[in-house]
Amino acid sequence: MTERHSLIIARELGVAPHQVSSTAALLSEGATVPFIARYRKEVTGALDEVAIAAIRDRLGQLEELDKRRAAIIKSLDERGLLTSELRAQVDAAPSMAVLEDIYLPYRPKRRTRATVARERGLEPLALALLEQTEAMDPLREAATFIDEDKGVASAEEALAGARDIIAERVSEDQQARSNMRRLYATQSNISSRVARDRADEGAKYRDYFEWTEPIANAPSHRILAMMRGENEGFLRLTVAPPEDAAIRQLRAQFVTGQNPASEQVALAVEDGYKRLLAPSMETEIRGELKRRADEQAIRVFASNVRELLLTAPLGQKRVVAIDPGLRTGCKLVCLDEQGKLVHHDVFYIHDSGPQAAKAGPKLRDIVERFRPAAIAIGNGTASRETEAFVRGLGLPDSVAVVVVNESGASVYSASEVAREEFPDQDVTVRGAVSIGRRLMDPLAELVKIDPKSIGVGQYQHDVDQAALRRALDDVVVSCVNAVGVDVNTASKQLLTYVSGLGPQLAQNIVNHRNENGPFRSREQLMAVPRLGPKAFEQAAGFLRVRGGDNPLDASAVHPESYHIVNAMARDAGCTVADLLSQESMRARIDLSRYVSGPVGMPTLHDIIAELAKPGRDPRQVFEAFAYADGVVKIEDVRPGMVLPGIVTNVTAFGAFVDVGVHQDGLVHVSQLADRFVRDPNHVVRVGQRVRVRVLEVDLARRRISLSMRSGTISTAPSPALPKDRGRRRSEPRREQPQPVPEPQPTNWFTEALRKAEEQKRGRGE
Repeated sequence: MTERHSLIIARELGVAPHQVSSTAALLSEGATVPFIARYRKEVTGALDEVAIAAIRDRLGQLEELDKRRAAIIKSLDERGLLTSELRAQVDAAPSMAVLEDIYLPYRPKRRTRATVARERGLEPLALALLEQTEAMDPLREAATFIDEDKGVASAEEALAGARDIIAERVSEDQQARSNMRRLYATQSNISSRVARDRADEGAKYRDYFEWTEPIANAPSHRILAMMRGENEGFLRLTVAPPEDAAIRQLRAQFVTGQNPASEQVALAVEDGYKRLLAPSMETEIRGELKRRADEQAIRVFASNVRELLLTAPLGQKRVVAIDPGLRTGCKLVCLDEQGKLVHHDVFYIHDSGPQAAKAGPKLRDIVERFRPAAIAIGNGTASRETEAFVRGLGLPDSVAVVVVNESGASVYSASEVAREEFPDQDVTVRGAVSIGRRLMDPLAELVKIDPKSIGVGQYQHDVDQAALRRALDDVVVSCVNAVGVDVNTASKQLLTYVSGLGPQLAQNIVNHRNENGPFRSREQLMAVPRLGPKAFEQAAGFLRVRGGDNPLDASAVHPESYHIVNAMARDAGCTVADLLSQESMRARIDLSRYVSGPVGMPTLHDIIAELAKPGRDPRQVFEAFAYADGVVKIEDVRPGMVLPGIVTNVTAFGAFVDVGVHQDGLVHVSQLADRFVRDPNHVVRVGQRVRVRVLEVDLARRRISLSMRSGTISTAPSPALPKDRGRRRSEPRREQPQPVPEPQPTNWFTEALRKAEEQKRGRGE
């Protein structure tokens, strides 16, 4: 990384240049974001995962900019066009847009009207017109360029060709394009109209048949909806500022007089805008709009996935899981404390035959034999009926009955992962197992499923798929490493996301575990094939060995710091186990005594916090949830009802809430709180338990409108934000999973919008 890059990123992120360069050095050595954030605080100045990921991604963008810069210089040099002044401009270009503007006049291009005019010898006439002298008579001057052999038959044709040259110069002028970008970013409207004869077919886009709004105010979901409608052929979109404002701005730059020559230049400017510059700017602004909408949608999706992955786990307890069904019956599985399948069966409760009569005794017998801590019921078809049946069996109070979101379970059951885990079972058994394991440990089970299949996205199929994959991978990695992974029970899929591992090393760990038995220490990981010192350094702190030889192996204390804990115990006159179990022993420790070289107070504070609660799961404590009795289908829902529900999805326009009727209701952003809500994520989270009032039920379109505004209802306490998730006031602060959004580097579009907002505030608007 160059010093220039370091300064650019430091300025954009508001951090010190040395923090950027130190982080970049760690990344170049193969360190991961979670490892750097957790175990290299002294090196980075305690940057969190968000900042580290932003540095990583911005570095990639700047490297791409440098590659393009080098390619342009090479092209100019090979064609003999590279001057010292032009090279300085290329070297100084701060963004891809500016770089391409500099290169545009020199870019090899297809044959244009201006090219033809130059071939006819009309460039001197164009230059003369641009002088706009009072004494010039354009027609008389143009007559001197008539040349039948070159295809110029009249003075009018000569002037037309000269205007084509001027129009192209206008469209390629760097200052003109810069000014036009600012105008497009601050004054453009996005307009959509229904395509001809497509109104009936495109009825789902009816809201956008006659729609116009400023792009500065257009939310991501509307932009993506309109673009999807256009891609499907139902809508026609335009993005442009007022045409007269654009032409007036260009005339102010290029028309310098009031004479016949200036009139010719004005005509060329108007033609250059309409024919060349406007289409180019619209293409560019639409690309920026799409990028901005993608970022916002990906951020919402990533936030929802994070909350879902960090759902409170039931833990290592026995579970009976039921995948409800009508005609094909309810698929039942029994799982032991480790999530291992120990029994499966089918029972029928939704008919009046002899099988239904046997269902109750069969289920009671299974509960008595396997003694589960909970019964997990998938929330698909017949879920509420199955729940009512189970609750009516008079099972012991110690057995919780929990409805589990089964989105994506069918995807898992048909996947290669499921076939590998259960080669002898069909998809129905695999799906039921997934439902049960989701209750036990949502994170461990959901990592086996493509996040796009778990039902918490917004236009996820319309956004940049590479950017979406990067963001979701970052979220999964962040969550997995924040929670920590039991190396003796984790699946290959879960181990894959541990810092420094990956699919092959994860498989090698599982193979070693299967061949040699459970790991007794972290040190034994070094015996895993291909797991070398670097991978061990990155992964060890996030892998847990519970009940092993060294109690620190079950904690987040990194093995590289074990000598510090041993010194603390020795100085306190106790064992490491005493330090872990006795607060009075930890209170004797003077941390300043252990500051040395790379180990500073941030690391020491982390060690003490970990000793207080070694290996503690940062997720909230599990609590069972129940829907309202008697409300099992949409026909049971009435306006005015106040119902308990669970937030299943958060979007830019509101939140969807499951009230137990197989159809999520929408709490529009305007109904989330009594105050103005700009971002629904500031009010609700996926998995949050709420109470909602029913505003409207549309049976024909199967839509439920809900409200969370106060006065008649109250909501359950919101889950703590990630930094405080599950922490009691008396407990020390611990490392927590942090959101890792796509970076938002400064570019012409966002910078123009920012300046426009500052100007508005300055005028008191």
